[in-house]
Amino acid sequence: MKGVALGFLLGAAVVWVVFLLWENNGGPAFTGYVRAAAEAGMVGGLADWFAVTALFRHPLGIKIPHTALIPRKKDQLGASLSDFVGGNFLAPTVVGEKLRAARISARLGSWLSSPGNAERVTAELATVVRGAVTVLRDDEIQAVVDQAVTRRVVAQPWGPPLGRLLAGVLADGSHRRLVDLVCDRAYDWVRNNHETVMALVSKQAPSWSPRFVDGLIADRLYAEALSFAWAVKSDQEHPLRGAIDRFLVSFAGDLQDDPETGERVEAIKQQLLEHPDVQALISRAWATGKAMLLDAAEDPSSQLRLRVTEGITRFGVRLDTEEDLRDKIDGWIVEAASYVVGRYSSEISTLISDTVARWDGPETSRKVELQVGRDLQFIRINGTLVGALAGLVIYSVGELLV
Repeated sequence: MKGVALGFLLGAAVVWVVFLLWENNGGPAFTGYVRAAAEAGMVGGLADWFAVTALFRHPLGIKIPHTALIPRKKDQLGASLSDFVGGNFLAPTVVGEKLRAARISARLGSWLSSPGNAERVTAELATVVRGAVTVLRDDEIQAVVDQAVTRRVVAQPWGPPLGRLLAGVLADGSHRRLVDLVCDRAYDWVRNNHETVMALVSKQAPSWSPRFVDGLIADRLYAEALSFAWAVKSDQEHPLRGAIDRFLVSFAGDLQDDPETGERVEAIKQQLLEHPDVQALISRAWATGKAMLLDAAEDPSSQLRLRVTEGITRFGVRLDTEEDLRDKIDGWIVEAASYVVGRYSSEISTLISDTVARWDGPETSRKVELQVGRDLQFIRINGTLVGALAGLVIYSVGELLV
């Protein structure tokens, strides 16, 4: 384009020379008109060449004032462009209107509800999970688990939460099924262990006691124990059951309010957590969880991936059919984007000014000229043509006036 623009300028110069000589050597009247047009075309072409060149460099290398504007003013231009973009394109209202017009939730719902797309999303999520789990170091994750879980468990007292939990269980009567199970097992044990009871009585009896007396006493004790166990099992209002309820209620209160009971619970907790088996279980927790997660992510037929796919599909169908949900999600997107733009628009827009500031002058000039230089060469061409027409009109008016 530079060559084309230069060609127009040289063409005007050639026409000017030819018709100037022709006019001076007695040429016809029209030669003056052509000569004037070519002369004005050269002036217009040269003026626009100077204007276009002055944007990017010093014309002919001569450091004329107010030339090479872009290399000298690149930082100011970058800052102005940054402010312009930040004020007009990164405004919360502009971004919000654009996002609402995009109907992101509706498009997402339509895409997710289409067959096969939910599986694609699940597969991509599985890839991300595998990559993240592979990158993470086991010792670091184990340290996080130890710090975030174990230490917090140790730091929190167990008594009050257990007391509140037990009180809630007692309040709705859920413990009665456990009491029924214990009573049933106690009765079954007494009924099936007649010989054990007999041996226990014989062992505790005096050496001088006759054996048949021991047998009578053992039978009597066994019968009483069996009768008592049956009564507790069959009678929901048995005094022993009431005593158990009162003990549990009192124990729940002690767990929450009694310092001595709380100290005992904390001692038990400490012993439990320091047990080698518990420590080994905690140490293996991440390794076990990691293996399970990787296996589930690798297997397309795993319950985890199937559940995730089903959930994504249901979410897509809801987005596709429920306008209220779409409006809510679009509102969240707009609010989030408006918050980010409103809070960080200056930081985002400074990317332009910072990038331009890192360029040197000639590089900036070259980049801008490559982007807009073609249109600027048309300015030179138009300057030559318009100048020629203006010169023709001015010469014609002058001839008419003379």
